Amino acid sequence: MNIEELKGNWTEQKGKLKAKFAMLTDNDLMFVEGKKEEMMGRLQIKLGKTKEELNKIISTL
Repeated sequence: MNIEELKGNWTEQKGKLKAKFAMLTDNDLMFVEGKKEEMMGRLQIKLGKTKEELNKIISTL
């Protein structure tokens, strides 16, 4: 998957995450190339989830 496909897919997943977790903001879900782990860390803290739990949530969207 190239970076454009990932960004397009992330846009869709971001909308679903915001619908499921209303407290998330656009800044929480901002995808910046090379900073995926930083974003995932912010989401883990904000949602109180482990990395595994968060990956499972995202994969089921």
